[in-house]
Amino acid sequence: MKQVEVAVIGTGWCGGIRAETLSRSALVDKLHICEIRPDRLAEVKALTNAATATLDYQDIIKNPNISVVYISTTPEPTHFPIARDCLKAGKNVLLEKPIALEFWEADELITLARRNGVKFTIGYSQRFNTKIAYAKKKIVDGTLGKVVSVMVSRHLSRSLGKKIANRTKLSPAAMESTHDLDFVFWMLEPAKPVRVYSQGAYGVMKPLNGSYDCMWNTVTMDDGSVVVVGGGWNLPPSYPNYSTTWIEITGTEGALTLDGTYRDNWLNTVEGGTRYPMSTMPGEQVDHVFAGQMGPETIHFLECCMLDRPVMVEPVHARMVMEAYTAADLSAERNEPVSLPLDNEALARIAEWNRR
Repeated sequence: MKQVEVAVIGTGWCGGIRAETLSRSALVDKLHICEIRPDRLAEVKALTNAATATLDYQDIIKNPNISVVYISTTPEPTHFPIARDCLKAGKNVLLEKPIALEFWEADELITLARRNGVKFTIGYSQRFNTKIAYAKKKIVDGTLGKVVSVMVSRHLSRSLGKKIANRTKLSPAAMESTHDLDFVFWMLEPAKPVRVYSQGAYGVMKPLNGSYDCMWNTVTMDDGSVVVVGGGWNLPPSYPNYSTTWIEITGTEGALTLDGTYRDNWLNTVEGGTRYPMSTMPGEQVDHVFAGQMGPETIHFLECCMLDRPVMVEPVHARMVMEAYTAADLSAERNEPVSLPLDNEALARIAEWNRR
């Protein structure tokens, strides 16, 4: 059996999931991990029996035997330099979303991957949600006819929202609705977004990082269909799960409703009250099986690299998603629609934001 050496850079929540998943795969010859926190590095090394464990990601870059790298670092500004160095070294890379914080960074990563002939993808794990895959199938096979509208409502618990918002100043559109924009644009291919109108509401997150508690984004596609994506991260601390989603897709020949509220698993204890287990977006290991999307996504990318198959998420698509949620931020600030692709005036305004 063919095997490869792989590495995970950043072994927090998502990186830990990826490392544990890879450690269980027969496709992996040796697993290498990198983490800047010595205690966490030791913990994940013991959990995964990693061949090497380092505090410096350059050790991964310099190892010629490592061909596939998963980058799961936080905060998000670390994504570009680490991904750039890995791609320059000729390694196949899966990078957690977002692809970048600035468009020139995304463009450079895409160019490097093409120039070096390596696989490069972004971790939009919701495509591996069976409900989302089923929706894509029903759209592609014509069951719903021509899609007229798609509505997605996703909300996170306040505790998780604060954890994410503390890392960097990015809006709920950029950090949470980005997943939904990705899979909706994927489902509606070859249609592309041409206009975004967004509204945001302030609440408990504003004192934390100046962010909205929730944003609702209306996207007009070039085939005339309309997409509405709402995302928030302020559900009360007592809310019984981490993430709750509701999706409605209507077409000329049918409609499809997807319940992602995770109310099918109901745990009630004296100490913790009501909880909906296995309700995180990436999923979690449950003994010998993985409940969720990130485990299958991790192995899928490895197989793409080994069998030279197309990646699930093309980086140019991730850049389009980045442009859409950036337009949403600009629209919410201006209180007016923003056209896509972004024009020079809009790009100048965004560059001004980034300098603040």
